[in-house]
Amino acid sequence: MSKVGIIMGSTSDLPVMQEAVDILQGFDIEVEVDIVSAHRTPEKLFDYGKNAHTRGINVIIAGAGGAAHLPGMIASLSPLPVIGVPVKSRNSIDGWDSVLSILQMPGGVPVATVALDGAKNAGILAAQIIGAADKCVQDKVLVYKEGLKEKVIKGAEEVKKK
Repeated sequence: MSKVGIIMGSTSDLPVMQEAVDILQGFDIEVEVDIVSAHRTPEKLFDYGKNAHTRGINVIIAGAGGAAHLPGMIASLSPLPVIGVPVKSRNSIDGWDSVLSILQMPGGVPVATVALDGAKNAGILAAQIIGAADKCVQDKVLVYKEGLKEKVIKGAEEVKKK
């Protein structure tokens, strides 16, 4: 069974990151959630980054606010795909510091980056990555996307009735 590791810098990031947990659980993908601070628990960060793949994790979603070093540092240590979620935090410069910190990675250390507070899309992207090699997950993603299409069509019909 595929597994996604979801990490964040502090518990204050959990309300945003919960959207990734929820969407992945909806795809029946196992999720491991942890707090891993790039600045306050660097030893834990190194252990997590170097060993996540040995514990059966296939994709890592890392959410961070402020300086947002967590996604990039994990990507520098892990052979797994890393998806960064910039989190608008109370000490943030309207979230832009987090977005740019995650987005502007040097060559050789890629981090896929979603929108500010975009944990739901990070979860969907993780499912799509897993679905590239797992037909069961891919089928669930296809059903999900069909549901999005149907919602838009239904909304368009409702608008026309008014």
